[in-house]
Amino acid sequence: MVKKLLSYVGEYKKWVLLAPALMVVEVACEIVLPRLMAAIVDVGIAGGNMEAIVKNGLLMLALAGVGMASGVLSAWVATRGGQGFGANLRNAMFQKIQDFSFADIDRFSSASLITRTTNDVNQIQMTLTMATRMVVRVVAMLVGALFMAFSINAELARVLLLAIPILALGIGAVMKICNKLFEVMQKKIDNLNNTVQENLVAVRVVKAFVRAGYEKTKFKAANDELTRTGIAVAMRINLISPIMTVTLNLVTLSVLYLGGTQVMEGKMLYGDLSSFISYIAQILMSVMMVGMMFIMSSRAVACARRIVEVLDTQPDIQDKSPEETGGGGARELPPARGMVEFRDVSFKYQASGTGDNVLEHISFTARPGQFVAIVGGTGTGKSSLVNLIPRFYDVAGGAVLVDGLDVRDYPMEELRSRIGMVLQNNVLFSGTIRENLLWGRPDATEEEMLQAARDAQAYDFIMGFPDGFDTVLDQGGTNVSGGQKQRLCIARAMLRRPAILILDDSTSAVDSATEAAIRESFARNLKGTTVIIIAQRISSVRYADRILVLDDGAIVGQGTHEELMKTNEVYREIYHSQQEGVGE
Repeated sequence: MVKKLLSYVGEYKKWVLLAPALMVVEVACEIVLPRLMAAIVDVGIAGGNMEAIVKNGLLMLALAGVGMASGVLSAWVATRGGQGFGANLRNAMFQKIQDFSFADIDRFSSASLITRTTNDVNQIQMTLTMATRMVVRVVAMLVGALFMAFSINAELARVLLLAIPILALGIGAVMKICNKLFEVMQKKIDNLNNTVQENLVAVRVVKAFVRAGYEKTKFKAANDELTRTGIAVAMRINLISPIMTVTLNLVTLSVLYLGGTQVMEGKMLYGDLSSFISYIAQILMSVMMVGMMFIMSSRAVACARRIVEVLDTQPDIQDKSPEETGGGGARELPPARGMVEFRDVSFKYQASGTGDNVLEHISFTARPGQFVAIVGGTGTGKSSLVNLIPRFYDVAGGAVLVDGLDVRDYPMEELRSRIGMVLQNNVLFSGTIRENLLWGRPDATEEEMLQAARDAQAYDFIMGFPDGFDTVLDQGGTNVSGGQKQRLCIARAMLRRPAILILDDSTSAVDSATEAAIRESFARNLKGTTVIIIAQRISSVRYADRILVLDDGAIVGQGTHEELMKTNEVYREIYHSQQEGVGE
């Protein structure tokens, strides 16, 4: 796991390696200082040697300056390396998530993926920065100070051999307690992010149903859970402080007593005792820092597992390998004509579980240029059906073919480039209207963009804005109406000039006249495009070349409007339920 994560240091490796080297220089300067002070006391002050005082004093100033400069530079270098590592890791995470299928995202949850890409990566980044500086500092200081302490008085230094194991046992016990709590803490952060995200996405619904109070209670519960877990972790970490403080004080008292006795007996110089105490403080502070770093690394390990889980996940929908396609060169793909064929297709969301099929034994063919409509009640599998065409999900049985080739045999980029799709949830991005339309086809000309807007019946309202196509849309397009948003999404899909255009209930927020005008533009300007539309209103689909009637995940009828009115009871029921009180 560590090796995998460190591979993302990449081009910042030189900074990550330079930081420890500079830190060693700083520590070396700090370790020498107590010995110089001892020389000032024992030689300069005790012997009345002013030259020794000045000489050693200036040397101390010089070493302090070098150490300070090395420390500052080490911090800058480590920060640069850590930030670069974090950027590479976030980029790798984002690229991996882009390859995930809808099912993969559903499995992790979008809130958890956001937490892992931000909070978890930040923890790992901080740990690397700490490791390149503090770990090296602590190890170098511990080794150097121990060496100096033993060189001054080996007998007195043995006191440390009792103190260090006590500290190590205390730190180890606290770490063992905290390890699992850190994993729980990250999951609580996931839960909190999920609550916030869900609320902000559905804030209009919350306000419409006057459920702000309920949402506040829900957020408070998630926030309190995270707080309780954080307090539990902090309380356990705080156990280290009294253990270390008591140990440090006991060791210092022991050294003062034993060392003072030796000074009075003439076995040890006062300056040596003073420097020895400085080294004791450095050693014990280093051990304390080791403990804090281990605690921080426990959380980093929990975060690392979550990050590696994402990075190691193989998307359940991906392009076939050369071996699976017969090896050799790239498979020759059929020309983009827009033919769609379902052959005895079954589908369920838990492909490896025991859930019931959402679709069963679906078979039909949509020929190039046809206008095919799908109708049926809520929850009959209409959206699930069209999501199989661009391979957002894979079939559980049977096959979906585009232009005669199984969609699983296409490179996904090529397959989806043949398809324009307006999803049930109309999504616009922050930016201008122009940027949103060209998002579907960046190389489109100005005239092509204007024509797509006209075809989608969006041109007039766009030009009604003071800035026209340069009008800035808020995130999610919240500053345009639902009908305007639908028309912008349709224009974006039409601008692609796709072989297959799929509209998932994408005209529900526009009036019948506007819908009819959009439908006429399909016939006029997308003559070779196969249009597959999901609609709730029979008036939206009665002119379709073929209408599929779905009921409980199965096709219970297909044909033209007139044919279905004569032969299909389900279709007639839908039609008559929409005509009640309206008139013919």
